[in-house]
Amino acid sequence: MDTDKTVHISHIGQFAFASNSNRFLAAPTLAGHRFAVSGIPYDGAVTNRPGARFGPQEIRRASLMLCDGIHPYFDVSPLGQLGDAGDMLLPNASGLPEVRRVIEQQASLLMQQAHCVFLGGDHSVTLSLLRAQHARHGKLALIHFDAHCDTWEDHFGEPSGHGTWTYEAITEGLVDKAKTVQIGIRSSGVRAAREYVRDQGGLIFSARDLRGKDGDGLAPIIATIRERIGDTPCYLTLDIDCLDPAFAPGTGTPEPGGMSSSQVMTFLEEFAALNLVGMDCVEVAPAYDHAELTSNAAAQFVWTYLCGQVAKTTLR
Repeated sequence: MDTDKTVHISHIGQFAFASNSNRFLAAPTLAGHRFAVSGIPYDGAVTNRPGARFGPQEIRRASLMLCDGIHPYFDVSPLGQLGDAGDMLLPNASGLPEVRRVIEQQASLLMQQAHCVFLGGDHSVTLSLLRAQHARHGKLALIHFDAHCDTWEDHFGEPSGHGTWTYEAITEGLVDKAKTVQIGIRSSGVRAAREYVRDQGGLIFSARDLRGKDGDGLAPIIATIRERIGDTPCYLTLDIDCLDPAFAPGTGTPEPGGMSSSQVMTFLEEFAALNLVGMDCVEVAPAYDHAELTSNAAAQFVWTYLCGQVAKTTLR
């Protein structure tokens, strides 16, 4: 390997590590920190535009402008408590079941060491992360930001993909059906898929439900969600296409009529009080981005989530 290169990659265990200029917030490697970020560079299950495998590095790059920042709401920084575990090493030429097995295995190892945030990658990776979290915490509550319901029983004839993982998580018993919450849903689809979570006893707040609401206007919805989830261990998954394409054009399946960045920030700030056990941010596809709008939004959301968790643990 050419040691004169600016970015040096070394393989340690099952993860690829980069120089600190290519880590989230320029954080050090994991090495015993309370919180960890890891990339999942996989987009083999997309149905429209590929490219989300390049999302983790662009989110990291966008995060560098935040590296000396104190969060304006939580008044903390995750630096000092955060390590970047690098990108998972994945068998991208293998089928989805094998990729998911490897993701779950590596995620489990990371979760033993730290509270983790994962950077996707397409949304199929979330099922592996839920399996790993379920092994640690039992049945989970789930908060799911997305334009799409991801509750199809098959994927255009394939048994699984990035549009089936929520259905799979519920049918596998990984998540509590009544404590599954979807936010921002608006894509076309048959009623059985669109309303699946609600029919199972969960909550759906569609993009239409959120129109014209922000700040205090979201308070009743946030209160309903927090009351429903209570203190149950909760996993949060954020598909960047929950945002309107005006805020996040760099994604594989953009859907007009979506959420604003400020709406998502309000939810993330208020959800910090929940018993959150992990997060992922997926479907950032840099090839379709403009002026880094999408990667900047993703970096801000991950940073806000981490700051909320740091603030909560600091106050204990």
